Amino acid sequence: MNKKILQLAIPSIVSNITVPLLGLIDVAIVGHLGSAAYIGAIAVGGMLFNIIYWLFGFLRMGTSGMTSQAFGQRDLKGVTRVLLRAVGVGLFIALCLLLLQYPIRKIAFLLIDATPEVRELATVYFNICVWGAPAVLGLYGFAGWFIGMQNSRFPMFIAITQNVVNIVASLSFVYLLDMKIEGVALGTLIAQYAGLFMASLLWLRYYGRLKIVFRWQEIIGKTAMKRFFQVNSDIFFRTLCLVAVTTFFTSTGARQGDVVLAVNTLLMQLFTLFSYIMDGFAYAGEAMTGRYVGARNNTGLQRMIRLLFRWGWGLSLSFTILYMIGGQDFLGLLTNDTTVIKAAGSYYYWVLAIPLAGFAAFLWDGILIGATATRLMLYSMLVASGLFFLIYYIFYALMGNHALWMAFLIYLSLRGIMQWILWHRLR
Repeated sequence: MNKKILQLAIPSIVSNITVPLLGLIDVAIVGHLGSAAYIGAIAVGGMLFNIIYWLFGFLRMGTSGMTSQAFGQRDLKGVTRVLLRAVGVGLFIALCLLLLQYPIRKIAFLLIDATPEVRELATVYFNICVWGAPAVLGLYGFAGWFIGMQNSRFPMFIAITQNVVNIVASLSFVYLLDMKIEGVALGTLIAQYAGLFMASLLWLRYYGRLKIVFRWQEIIGKTAMKRFFQVNSDIFFRTLCLVAVTTFFTSTGARQGDVVLAVNTLLMQLFTLFSYIMDGFAYAGEAMTGRYVGARNNTGLQRMIRLLFRWGWGLSLSFTILYMIGGQDFLGLLTNDTTVIKAAGSYYYWVLAIPLAGFAAFLWDGILIGATATRLMLYSMLVASGLFFLIYYIFYALMGNHALWMAFLIYLSLRGIMQWILWHRLR
């Protein structure tokens, strides 16, 4: 079973690491165009799309859990219906985004404080990249479905392909056709559709035989759609809480000055690196939990959970030791600003506690998504998020930025503890 966990987790980890490269490649290209405004435009546009697409991440997570359960039941009709339902809903949401792109852009730029030049360039970037919504949201359905089918290699292949296409297309538009922000946006857009095209080809090549076992009336049936939206609405509101906490963390640091903002941003990179690894094991938990729940194999499920948490303990201890030994050197790779590095030392012990405090939340998220027990995940997030804000406002006057980190650690820990309690009450 350990082998199966790794077979699912490792490709997912590679996929997680490659995802930020799409934005990083864009920044690297515009960073050589001679104006800081180009970098600012990519940062603003990228942040806006990250928030929009993050909110609809339920299309991947909910699809993974429902597909893996149907797979465990050996229900070929069921797995096909879940895919078509997820991709169909994703394309419908994308159509709504395209129709509402003007008010979305207006509202977003009212909330974002940017110079007129950055605002103008970011508008150009947004107007092009928004047409990638059907590809991005459609691909969410495919990615969740592949994971639910115990196949995390295909999402990895797709992510790598997207990055290669993005590099080639963006460089060609910018340096061969002398385009600037438009070239980078078009490169990103083409890469997004290349990912969707590849996902469709992989499905047709390896799963195309499934297309003969479905009926459209079964896909949009009232009972099935009700369950689909119930599971995904829980994940959606859970994600809203997640966005609220992370946005508040960043904005609160910004209000405390440039140095504190830089410190929090750099230290958060250590949390992000750890999250990429743990998310890979959470995806493995999604796929295997759903499969065992669908097959009604409680013995296999309990054994898988025990092994998954052994990996979690081992990896979190390893990351804690790694950060104790080399974390300061890693910060030196990200910045040569001695003021920021020195200030980071005052908060570094909070980062050392993140792996052990946070790994359970990642793993339980995966388990509950696989079991489609998403209401428990939502309850845990509501309690943890509420306590995050409460602790910060109680201790801020006394502890300053330390209160923010303490609240964040308690938030991570409480999510895992609450999910553990609610899971055992459910079982």
